[in-house]
Amino acid sequence: MSKPGKKVHDKVIFKEYNQNQLSLPMDLECLIPPNHMVRIVNSAIDQMDLKLLLAKYPGGGRSSYHPVMMTKLLIYAYTDKIFSSRRIEKAARENIMYMWLCGGNSPDFKTINSFRGERMKDALVEIFSEVVELLHKQGYIKLENYFLDGTKIEANANKYSWVWGKSTKRYKEKLQEK
Repeated sequence: MSKPGKKVHDKVIFKEYNQNQLSLPMDLECLIPPNHMVRIVNSAIDQMDLKLLLAKYPGGGRSSYHPVMMTKLLIYAYTDKIFSSRRIEKAARENIMYMWLCGGNSPDFKTINSFRGERMKDALVEIFSEVVELLHKQGYIKLENYFLDGTKIEANANKYSWVWGKSTKRYKEKLQEK
């Protein structure tokens, strides 16, 4: 069975599990690697001039989420391939990177959507291009790897959306005759 001189270990040992025990570090920054994309986006937005965006807030009324935080949230979500405001809301509540970026704030999907659609509407393209430019200057991305293509492809084909090959030939022939 067992070799002489060796102890047989038959006791099951588990790592401690206590959901009510507070653990350190409580600072989320300690959990984020130094060169993680969330830090890069955070740094890029901090270097930008967002006066155009801040000017869209007239003042008065109820307090708003800070536009810099909201901009960081949206830009990071886009780099993380999350575009739905409901998924961005969920990430801000559940994902450590998003929680750190938002400073503990968790805006709801309506707030995210209205910020993107109303406040940031005119400035989004400019801000996004400035972020890409900053990332290029710092060597995080190479612009030759990015392409812009205007191709539109129909996503959901149904019995009314496809076309017979013969009818396209006829259409081309009639077009050439004209």
